[in-house]
Amino acid sequence: MTTQKTLSPVDGRVYVERPLASLEDLGRALDAARDAQGAWRATSLEDRATLLRAFVDRVVDDKDRIAEELTWQMGRPIAHSPGEVRGFEERGRRMIELGLEALGDQAVPEKAGFTRYIRREPLGVVLVLAPWNYPWLTAVNAVVPALMAGNAVILKHSGQTPLVAERMVEHAHAAGLDPRLFAFLHLSHDDVGRAVADPRVDFVAFTGSVEGGRAVHEAGASRFLGFGLELGGKDPGYVCDDADPEAAAEGLIDGAFFNAGQSCCGIERIYVARALFQPFVDKAVSLVESYRLGDPTDAATTLGPVVRASAAGYVQRQIDAAVAAGARALIDPARFPAAQERGAPYLAPQILIDVDHTMDVMREESFGPVVGIMPVDDDDAAVALMNDSRYGLTAAIYTPDLERAARIGHRVETGTVFMNRCDYLDPDLAWVGVKDSGRGCTLSRLGYEQLTRPKSFHLRHA
Repeated sequence: MTTQKTLSPVDGRVYVERPLASLEDLGRALDAARDAQGAWRATSLEDRATLLRAFVDRVVDDKDRIAEELTWQMGRPIAHSPGEVRGFEERGRRMIELGLEALGDQAVPEKAGFTRYIRREPLGVVLVLAPWNYPWLTAVNAVVPALMAGNAVILKHSGQTPLVAERMVEHAHAAGLDPRLFAFLHLSHDDVGRAVADPRVDFVAFTGSVEGGRAVHEAGASRFLGFGLELGGKDPGYVCDDADPEAAAEGLIDGAFFNAGQSCCGIERIYVARALFQPFVDKAVSLVESYRLGDPTDAATTLGPVVRASAAGYVQRQIDAAVAAGARALIDPARFPAAQERGAPYLAPQILIDVDHTMDVMREESFGPVVGIMPVDDDDAAVALMNDSRYGLTAAIYTPDLERAARIGHRVETGTVFMNRCDYLDPDLAWVGVKDSGRGCTLSRLGYEQLTRPKSFHLRHA
């Protein structure tokens, strides 16, 4: 029997080991899901909502165990891990309520002698492929809306965070959902491809890297299959010349370094109006130097390890290459002794200046605790640099001028525009990416459109 081992970034030991599902297991799960989905689609929206609210309640009640397991699986400081359950609750509850609004029959203008309306019907079986970096928050974006819409769900979570899938399904079943309707599978990469290609799967919701998204898309290329792809980012922040540089630094540096920089919508490059550049950089350096890198199970730790040694090596190579090309590193790694004492994946955070867009650190996703900062002369220069990327997930603009932020945001090639904040998903707003950052939409009422199909009723009276 082939097993999957999860090495904890905390100490490198095997934290979880699970057998991988066989092709027979996959086939049985898909057959069971299709069988259960028939009854579930006939269940009223109100009854679905009641069961899903109970599911969310049970997850929230188990927040302490979930937070501890999360820290051990992916390295987030225990002081921060409970926040993921709070985010799961916020999104889960709101998507249930939005489903009650979005999934009702849509009336069209009255026409004498006819009854006409549009109904949104479930697709069938949704395969959710979820990542490790925000494993509850990314999974809830697809799992709860897919179920609320009347679909069955097979959840395959990252091999780094398998307990998230297990706990999620455990609490859903305890809340009363049919075990056949929502199940998890631990699968090899090859068998994920086979699942995507299987005609019993009607939609795939994938969150992960651009390369992973391409592989998933290629696996289903021979089918007329729906995909939701939430992929990578190289998200910019821009500090306008009328902003408070210290307040902007507090927001953007947190956006760059929270979760050790391992966020698809984290801030990875910052552009600052030239007049504010030095005060912004001074504040940014002081904030980063205040972090405590160390054992994430220690409540005093504010910066944990990255997920694995190879990830730390990739980020360090980006930093080294930038410095070799003329960038200046402003953070002395010696201020973070845990990086030397504990070794990779404990990586000292870094701020780089004198950077430009010839450097990978300003163009390719880092997914780690590093950010480059550049001065700019005006809004036009900032917009040109923000758009000089193959990614387009979010962009953050710091200014007290609402109209200015809207004007700039209209010009930026991105899925979400923030003003005076960053790195946050609002469940009432559509979550989308442009360019290599993805395809499709989650959250908001619009998120239900890709998890259902419209069915028109054109009924002529006798």
